[in-house]
Amino acid sequence: MRVNAFYSAVVLSSAIMLLSGCSLLDKDTDVAALPAGITLVDKQDKTPGSLLIPYEKYQLSNGLTVILHEDNSDPLTYIDMTYHVGSAREELGKSGFAHFFEHMMFQGSKNVGDQQHFKIVNEAGGSMNGSTNQDRTNYYQTVPANQLEKMLWLEADRMGFLLDAVDQRKFEIQRATVKNERSQRVDNRPYGLLGERVGEALYPRDHPYSWQPIGYIEDLDRVDVNDLKQFFLRWYGPNNATLTIAGKFDKSDTLAWVNKYFASIPKGPEVKDVVPVPVSLDNDHYITLEDNVPQPMLYMSYPTVYMGHEDEAPLDLFAYALGGGKNSVLYKTLVETGYATSVAAYHSCSELSCTFDIYTQPNPAKGMELAPLLDKINASIKALAEQGIADSEVTRLRSIIESSTIFGMQSVAGKAKELALGETLMNDPNYLTKGLSVFKHMRAEEGVAGYKKYLENKPKVIMSVVPKGQLQYIAHEPTFSPAPRNIDKLTLPSVEILAERITQDNFDRSVMPKVGSNPQQTLPTLWRQSLANDIQVLGTVYDETPTVSIQINLKGGRRVESLDKLGIAKLTAAMMNQSTALHSSAELNDQLQSLGSSINFSVGLYGTTISVNSLSKNLPATLAILEEKLFKPGFVDADFTRIKAQSRQASLQNQQRVGWLGQLATQRILYGEERVTGNPSSGTLKNQATLTPDDVLAYYQQYYNLAAAKIVVVGDVSEVAITTSLGFLQQGARLPAVTYPSLAKAPLWQPNTLYIVDKPDAVQSVIKVVSPAISYDVTGDFFKANLMNFNLGGNFNSRLNQNLREDKGYTYGASTGFYADREFGYFSASADVRAEVTGDAIKETLTELKNYTENGITDSELDYMKSAVSQQEALSYETPAQKSNFLMQLLLLDLSPDFVEQQADIIQAMDKSEIQALAKTYLSSDKFSVIVVGDRQLIEKQVQDFGLDIQVFDLLDK
Repeated sequence: MRVNAFYSAVVLSSAIMLLSGCSLLDKDTDVAALPAGITLVDKQDKTPGSLLIPYEKYQLSNGLTVILHEDNSDPLTYIDMTYHVGSAREELGKSGFAHFFEHMMFQGSKNVGDQQHFKIVNEAGGSMNGSTNQDRTNYYQTVPANQLEKMLWLEADRMGFLLDAVDQRKFEIQRATVKNERSQRVDNRPYGLLGERVGEALYPRDHPYSWQPIGYIEDLDRVDVNDLKQFFLRWYGPNNATLTIAGKFDKSDTLAWVNKYFASIPKGPEVKDVVPVPVSLDNDHYITLEDNVPQPMLYMSYPTVYMGHEDEAPLDLFAYALGGGKNSVLYKTLVETGYATSVAAYHSCSELSCTFDIYTQPNPAKGMELAPLLDKINASIKALAEQGIADSEVTRLRSIIESSTIFGMQSVAGKAKELALGETLMNDPNYLTKGLSVFKHMRAEEGVAGYKKYLENKPKVIMSVVPKGQLQYIAHEPTFSPAPRNIDKLTLPSVEILAERITQDNFDRSVMPKVGSNPQQTLPTLWRQSLANDIQVLGTVYDETPTVSIQINLKGGRRVESLDKLGIAKLTAAMMNQSTALHSSAELNDQLQSLGSSINFSVGLYGTTISVNSLSKNLPATLAILEEKLFKPGFVDADFTRIKAQSRQASLQNQQRVGWLGQLATQRILYGEERVTGNPSSGTLKNQATLTPDDVLAYYQQYYNLAAAKIVVVGDVSEVAITTSLGFLQQGARLPAVTYPSLAKAPLWQPNTLYIVDKPDAVQSVIKVVSPAISYDVTGDFFKANLMNFNLGGNFNSRLNQNLREDKGYTYGASTGFYADREFGYFSASADVRAEVTGDAIKETLTELKNYTENGITDSELDYMKSAVSQQEALSYETPAQKSNFLMQLLLLDLSPDFVEQQADIIQAMDKSEIQALAKTYLSSDKFSVIVVGDRQLIEKQVQDFGLDIQVFDLLDK
């Protein structure tokens, strides 16, 4: 089972309890109606009281495994194709190839044109993506239910006929794209190299986990298009794939389509199950990374077992007790005492091996040195082993897993991904659910036994990440250097050259399947109630899972902050997540975890949002905790000191992120420093330093006013019951309600200016072409402007993304859009590009904007936009979160639900002349300015002849 940090809100859709269902094949099942060549090999019936996911598993004669899970609650279908190949199956010296190949699978195939895969899915109103990790690669899409056959046709065409469309040009473009992705996610990101360096220290060079799925640049440069073809032929056969279909579909039709499109694809070479390769170290490996980071980080990693090992779960338990929550040993030892701003421990498992990991960051107020933290961590681990794990820790962990499982079942995608992963890695669709049933009977002492067996006095990797030039903070002098990667000098074993497989069909694959009529999406049936002092409640019953989700919006937020108190709204919300007058933060955390519930306060521009998620059976107890947190906050000094330290550290880290700097520059230039929207949500470092507990109390007393509050309820609870249960909120409503102050005047817009935010040695530049635009609406010009923008930069196949990513290879992705609040808005075209092509990328972006405005769009682009946007409605209201967001929008903007129908009418009425008129209004070239975050010296050389007024814009906040 692949379990990674249960306590961090995701348990990889796994379960532990009520496993009374059984997986078996009923001997009386009628298989006579199955298409020839398809065999039913297993099924899991729906069993009352069981969390096992019902499914039927089939196999085609070519080895393709097919899993079906029917869920007719929404008119949508999820299709997942998982191949049992990740970076662990790569050859030495060809790292990153599995991930590289994921990109190639979207570049068209024999019967699907270049870049048409994305377009076909988008045009159908669907969403899609792919992902690669160490052990598997998957491709998935969610579409309206009438599009299923077309999606199967698409997946089959790239499984059977990808190589017909592969050429050197596509190969080179995607190689550049992957390099851009690495730059954006690894090389140009604070702490981005941590995983790569730890892997090199933990595993020998020839172990496939010693490199990351993204791979090394030199390896990407080493391979060619023939390597790609051989990789496809080796691993992308039907006998190494699992096709999972979940949602609304007709089983008979679906199996017939699967048989039609996949059965004739020949199987590939035999793929044997992997053999786990756990590792051990002879001694501690101390390593150091100097990076562009504001503060040090200590990271420790012990090698342990492998996925499915009997000792995996005990190590999970020990990690949870050590660093899995506010009541954990490490949190109390390091964070509550002020020595660290963050700490966590978790046990992460993959097919070949697992690791037990710990990380922490020091609190600058107590010093930046990592050695004292290492000593405290080692002492804490020893203390936990000696004192033992409390039985209550096991109970809480069990509750966390139960609730995470149930909440994960709120979407067909969540269920399908669990089935696909279990089948691919462990040959059992419900493996994750079954495997975690061990926690139902686990004893606390098993966790300590796991520690003694795998961690006590065992060598590990200890990594110190420190700011460049500040080696005085490291935990220990380095004792390890990875072996050189002399790949070119190695004598590698010869590899069999595989011939292309030929598929023989009795139908014409070039004909794209037709689809039936669009499924009718029914909006949730709503109920409304009003409590005292204009508290509005809007709800809908959702009984697919025994859960309740509540959102409460209090008027205020950042919009009411004064300039000298910037960040107070966010700081107050953070304090509301801490102690009350009756219980400590750790005690409240324990109570919520034991219930499998969550309560979170967060702040937006116009209000504070309180989010409550609970199992239906535990809602009364959860609401009792909400009442305590809302009306009896503790505002404890120790919490305040800790939260301020964490906020400062987060702000310093943000200043190292080029994307964050680009967004802040946009806000600052458009809104100015005199508006809250021109500043970070946490305020400046100067603001943060001046905020006091009295400021928090004052904000709470004035703006945690429930008069005119908006409340949304989605869940397995009746209108009468929940309205009664929420009655306690009326005690916090005071009239008159909150009002918003007048906005400061925005600065005079300066078009034709190029602002540079200097980030020395940045390997990428963030470019943004921006201009003031229009405030938010749902049926007016803002809505229409985004329809106009769809083909410019609003989807993967948009003009700008195709130009900068697919044609030029400048970026991992480029987009355009209109962004707005209720009072102001702007347009932005943005991309993270290779530093050496910054100027060219800006030119191409400005040229695309000019052409779009002057020449308009084509008939096919108009049809594409209408089809894609209108059919997305089928995917819009599946989960409680989606329903909650829709309902809250109705309340906050005082909308009637029929605005959805109005939008549909607007979409269908849109024509090319209106698109071009909107473009001329909002995309006029004399309104644009350009923002670039990157290496100033490189940028200035590339933009000197642009005819723009160049200004260096200093955003560093000290």
